[in-house]
Amino acid sequence: MKAELKHCGIDADVNDGYGLAVVSIWTGLTVWSDGLTFWWRTGGWDARRGRAVYAWHAAEELERVARRVALRYADLQKTHPLPTTRAGAHHADPV
Repeated sequence: MKAELKHCGIDADVNDGYGLAVVSIWTGLTVWSDGLTFWWRTGGWDARRGRAVYAWHAAEELERVARRVALRYADLQKTHPLPTTRAGAHHADPV
């Protein structure tokens, strides 16, 4: 998955444990996999069930999964861009 996302221009951090892989991509975009399926939050909310809406895709179609995740990533970059820093802010003395 990390390599497929890289082909889409996306850097990701992959960790595993307890039978799951976790792909950290952006604020609000974490992808999980059990080796058979990938799933991630769509940003939607199911009011009837009181929970987040997830997208799912079979792990055997890695290229397609990466494209779908890239679309979600593009949406999130528009709504949650990286913060801008003020010039010299990282050199400021702590108060």
